Amino acid sequence: MCRILIVDDNASFRRSLKAFLSSEFARFGIAEAENGEAAMRIIDRSRPELIFMDIKLPDENGLALTRKIKEVYSPAVIILTSYDAIEYREAASACGADYFLSKDAASGAEISKLVQSCLTDSGS
Repeated sequence: MCRILIVDDNASFRRSLKAFLSSEFARFGIAEAENGEAAMRIIDRSRPELIFMDIKLPDENGLALTRKIKEVYSPAVIILTSYDAIEYREAASACGADYFLSKDAASGAEISKLVQSCLTDSGS
């Protein structure tokens, strides 16, 4: 079962984040999606508890996708993006994202702490 989903069109970034999360949280299933359509297929099938979401996806805006997901399901969503501007932070919050992290500034320790918090809060 997938407990964590990484939604990002950058395959190298997805693999790196998945490798890091797998080393920190080996018992959690981690899935990847390169676009919104693939993400929704995984979400509908697996109902992950935590989603890392990029803003810029090839087929859909990650913020709009976050809103769509939150209308039906209740995973924690962490926006993890290179676009670290106040406008994006505010839009992420308005779309229901739980956290916003800059890809350039987020540390492994910060990501690990957020994952622990999100999965503990969901009753895991």
